[in-house]
Amino acid sequence: MDSETLKQSLRDLVARSQPYIKQASGHILASRDHCESFLKSAHPELRRFLEESRGREILPAVLLLIFLTLGLSSYIRSRRKPNSIRPSTPTIEKASSTFAKPTRKPGTWEPSSFKFPTPPPYPDWSITETKPLPYRPFRHGPKYFVTMGLRNVKHQEWIELDNHYPRYHDDKARRIIERGPKCCRTAPEALPAALELLEELSSYLPARYPTLYKRTETGILNLWSNEHVDTTSRPLPEDPMQSCARLVQDDLAIMIERPDGQYYLLAGAILLAGFWRLEDKLGMPLSEIHTSGDVPQYREKLEKGMMNFFRRLKPEELVARNNYFLQVDEDLAWSHSIGSEDSDGISWNTAEKNRAIEHHYFRSERQTLRRLPKSGGVVFTIRTYFHPITEIAEEDYVPGRLASAVRSWGSDVSRYKGKEKYEEVLLEYLDKKHQEQLDRGLKVEEEDDRRSYPW
Repeated sequence: MDSETLKQSLRDLVARSQPYIKQASGHILASRDHCESFLKSAHPELRRFLEESRGREILPAVLLLIFLTLGLSSYIRSRRKPNSIRPSTPTIEKASSTFAKPTRKPGTWEPSSFKFPTPPPYPDWSITETKPLPYRPFRHGPKYFVTMGLRNVKHQEWIELDNHYPRYHDDKARRIIERGPKCCRTAPEALPAALELLEELSSYLPARYPTLYKRTETGILNLWSNEHVDTTSRPLPEDPMQSCARLVQDDLAIMIERPDGQYYLLAGAILLAGFWRLEDKLGMPLSEIHTSGDVPQYREKLEKGMMNFFRRLKPEELVARNNYFLQVDEDLAWSHSIGSEDSDGISWNTAEKNRAIEHHYFRSERQTLRRLPKSGGVVFTIRTYFHPITEIAEEDYVPGRLASAVRSWGSDVSRYKGKEKYEEVLLEYLDKKHQEQLDRGLKVEEEDDRRSYPW
């Protein structure tokens, strides 16, 4: 990080800290005034007390009693455990009551009686009017932290659909025709989990989005496209993961635990991933999926916690996480700037450097994880949100925070995210938009009062 970048990051940090400094100063001044007022009011009484001979005799005992009271009070406060504050993100690297250590043998699963709650209808949902949720999961520098970033979410928020649905649906349908088995596969041992996932979606979607889906005797009807997805025939007319893919905007993956305790990717519908291919990862254990993709600091920061999380995850729990990338082309399904989808070597090395800002896109994923109660498979849903940088940079605080986040990446994260290919054009543009916002009166120190992660 160069000196100018560090100075800018420190200036942003100082500005954002001002409200908290002012608040703390206010508390300190109030406490000081209270103590001064108390001493002033108590002074005459204390003076009269000390002038009496009896007062002088018992003064040491009074002082000792005061010190003992203060000491006992401090000890009780230090032993008291807070019960009113819960972190929004579970610490998965350590065992907890939420993710209790499983007693079953690895590779075995006793079906659970848990039934995923029927969700209420999404309020006023419309295929033309409901906008994508504005996830902006990046933080100010100067340091970038590599974490899983899990948070608990409500069951009703499992699948998110919006007015981008037609594009996603059409892109998926086209790629199923063009690439089929390369993108949608189910290994035999994962078939029960894939069928269970299809059933779960068939129950959830008509309840959550009743203007888009309707349950039928043999499956689920898409009221917008008039397509019917068969969920009851055996065998199904297509791979069950392919049927699942037609119903949602998300990519989908199922991890199955084997007797060695590892979780393997054995079923997937990966149609809009942008940077990776199902055929490269199918059959891999969780750790190899990440190490083969050169995920930064996976071994040091993520592997242990991730393995613990998978082993302890219960059917009753639903968690989510967000991430983000930058892309220098407009293709949602596959970022052709990193090479052909069918080439052997795909990497940022093939991307054109410093393309015009109109070609820069913000790509954010909202992933959820849950365990299927009958089969025990762990389901990933991977919903991609895809917007031009020129669009999101119009939002208050976004250009300044995104520029700070990109500058905070270490060398490993920068390589992973292809920073070298776009940083000059991107940062110049973001800095310009940030300055425009400051010039019109935007107060950086108020940002934390107006938004919270991952928005």
